[in-house]
Amino acid sequence: MQDKTKLGSVDTVVANGVATITFEHPAHNSLPGRLLGQLAEAITNAGRDEAVKVVVLGSAGERTFCAGASFDELISIKDFETGKRFFMGFANVINAMRKCPKFIIGRIQGKAVGGGVGLCSATDYCIATKWASVKLSELAIGIGPFVVGPAVERKVGKSAMAQLAINATEWQTAQWAKEKGLFNEVFDTAEQMDAYIAHFSEKLAAFNPEAMRLLKQVFWEGTEAWESLLEERAAMSGRLVLSDFTVDAINQFKQKA
Repeated sequence: MQDKTKLGSVDTVVANGVATITFEHPAHNSLPGRLLGQLAEAITNAGRDEAVKVVVLGSAGERTFCAGASFDELISIKDFETGKRFFMGFANVINAMRKCPKFIIGRIQGKAVGGGVGLCSATDYCIATKWASVKLSELAIGIGPFVVGPAVERKVGKSAMAQLAINATEWQTAQWAKEKGLFNEVFDTAEQMDAYIAHFSEKLAAFNPEAMRLLKQVFWEGTEAWESLLEERAAMSGRLVLSDFTVDAINQFKQKA
């Protein structure tokens, strides 16, 4: 029997109108394809559940919110279809967040890399600690933040998105992320963040669900083509991940880890 702690997990708890979705993986909360599928399903289910008025999305642990794609899975990709399917995992999660009729609050306790920044960007209200630095590292391993790019650009604008994508090896601070609009609130400690999230989500859960659904629809206007757009972007990454450059770069990163 495989050890669940090594495989990671996605768990949902519903209480008082708030669905708290928590993912975890021992490799700094990185997301292999299996977990991406579970995460997209959990978000979709929360959106359909009439008992849920608002969603809180977070991860377990203290130091890292999400390290992005699973390097072990990336290095195992040997053909285009497998590569595209893997990156579609991130596309499916972002689209699930986009289409969820409930507001999604992001709980970002630590660093976010690559796909993790995409998750932050696809939330409707993102709350973080001062330790939540962000980085789009994809270019450094020969790919590019193609799938998460539309979500990041929607939140921070093209200029800040370009800064993150090009300066792929340097962290940007949580304060930078707040100034650019990625984070809405930044707290000194996780305890302060969690107290605020509990208070804020409780208030939202008491608001008119139909008004929130329509407001979210307004906020996401102009993203209707993302089903096909993110699939095209997944194909870009699926091709690049097969290149000798990317294979060598990923192996070098794994040796440093």
